[in-house]
Amino acid sequence: MANHSVRLVVGITGASGSIYGWRLLEKLRAAGDAEIHLVLTRSGERTAFLELGKTAADFKAMADCSYPVEDIGCRLASGSFSTGGMLIAPCSIHTMSAIAAGISSNLVIRAADVTLKERRRLVLMVRESPLHLGHLRSMTALAEMGAILAPPMPAFYHKPQSVNEIVDQSVDRVLDLIGLPSPETKRWNGPETRSK
Repeated sequence: MANHSVRLVVGITGASGSIYGWRLLEKLRAAGDAEIHLVLTRSGERTAFLELGKTAADFKAMADCSYPVEDIGCRLASGSFSTGGMLIAPCSIHTMSAIAAGISSNLVIRAADVTLKERRRLVLMVRESPLHLGHLRSMTALAEMGAILAPPMPAFYHKPQSVNEIVDQSVDRVLDLIGLPSPETKRWNGPETRSK
């Protein structure tokens, strides 16, 4: 395994928006800064195939290590396995709610629970709208526990010309949040002014 500056856990769930997980893996892989530990749920596999035509093998090939979602005895389930944090992209409401309630029924949820208990950075790209009060209460609980909730909401100050540019802007924001900023990130520098 190559030398990397940080070890990251990436979870991909069955929420719509598997493109976010795919682009996250592509950007992490291209940067080469992170040792990627992937957990892809069964629903995540299905959604990725329906939305992108990509298989679990395609996703696993982008990671340094991958784990079956049922393997709650693997190293990601222990706080003694040191990581720089975890990103879940996309994060289903089911997964978000289970993390908030501490119900570690699969490896994505258990790894997230470990991330929180070890006071490591947990970033959730929650995909759902509209939100009811139960969702909002779960989000509040997670924020109080230290999680970062980063729903992929598009920005338009960079004048995106494609869906990929909209996706990349959200992915670049979560890379910022985990401490691995992309040099490609389009940032707001104030309104353009013309010199006279």
